[in-house]
Amino acid sequence: MDDTRARFLAAIATQVPPERVAEVHLFAPIRQGGLESGVAVVALERDAPDAPDVLDAANGAEGADVADGAPDVAEVRRMDAPQRYVVCTARYRHTLKGPDRGKWEVSVTEEADAPLVTVDAVVRGVQRRSGDVDEIVRLSGDELRAALPAPASPAA
Repeated sequence: MDDTRARFLAAIATQVPPERVAEVHLFAPIRQGGLESGVAVVALERDAPDAPDVLDAANGAEGADVADGAPDVAEVRRMDAPQRYVVCTARYRHTLKGPDRGKWEVSVTEEADAPLVTVDAVVRGVQRRSGDVDEIVRLSGDELRAALPAPASPAA
């Protein structure tokens, strides 16, 4: 991994909790003139349990007993549904030439929520439509955390 990508990952980790990162997809950077920019798709684990399903309210599932101990429709639906993740887009812009040389900007924006299989499909679709021949780098949350610089230890 090059220094720019390592710097980008570290900047992302300052804006989202690294322990919540499930995976990161890094697109190839683009250089135009004196600027370099890059994009990543970040999937984060939810920080709170899902809100009650709409069906819960319709079925009166708030503590209601279901005949014969069978789960209600909303509970079955939650058991079958794939886990959803918060999907964010991270962008950086690095000025390589000119009076602002060295300027570094990073933003992370929450875009959607989706299962990881959907995130992977969307990332591949974007790559295909853009005609990008470079492979997208996929890092698991553990790989991202391993790539981050170790926190400074407190002076004794």
